[in-house]
Amino acid sequence: VQNRTFIYANFVSSLDGRIALSAGDPGDSFMPGEMSNQNDFRLFLELQAQADCLVTHGGYLRKLAQQLLGNVLQTGKHSCATDLSAWRKRQGLKPQPDIVITSASLDFSLPETLREHDQTVIIATVQKADAARIRFWESSGYRVIIAGKDQFVEGEALAQALETLGYRSVYLVAGPQMLDTMLRHGRLARLYLTQRHHLFGGEDFHSLIPGDELGAAGQLRLRTLYYDASPENGASQLFASYAI
Repeated sequence: VQNRTFIYANFVSSLDGRIALSAGDPGDSFMPGEMSNQNDFRLFLELQAQADCLVTHGGYLRKLAQQLLGNVLQTGKHSCATDLSAWRKRQGLKPQPDIVITSASLDFSLPETLREHDQTVIIATVQKADAARIRFWESSGYRVIIAGKDQFVEGEALAQALETLGYRSVYLVAGPQMLDTMLRHGRLARLYLTQRHHLFGGEDFHSLIPGDELGAAGQLRLRTLYYDASPENGASQLFASYAI
């Protein structure tokens, strides 16, 4: 569709469907060290480098502020990906992607790196968001858009807003809830999935889709498949991309 924003996502999954394990507290989770390696992290960074805009969420920023997660909001700042800054420049892209933060609570803080790299930050929230929190962010100089009604930012409303803002390529680094809503509204163009050949087991875990059955909205078509026989920490893995 002409002028339709290309929205894509990337996940790492175990062979038994885990993308994260529960840490015990509601909403708290972690990725086991055996789940990830330098090969799939390089893929993450290459996909990041191609985006006009990254979509993240308030939960990530809260964990970032607590130093529970690493900062992945800038391109070319990791030792394995210094070439990607030059690649963006050759493609005529801004030095760093813009950032869209989805949050119903609007309860988060921004890392200093966003200001240091002069990244445009837009906040997407819901109609029922606290008006005082909206005023706080607007008075701090940030644009706030409404892209949902109740508890969650919705895929179609967010996609339409991103198109209006002129974004051509948008990389979702916002977790399974955002993947779920983008799929249900038919707005995800591409899913990249690394399947780690490791069985984790356990009863408390997170998977790709947190909501109800997807039905036809979950039908995907395999585009590419690459077998990585020997990543550095044991089990092999598959790199796949799917079209919607």
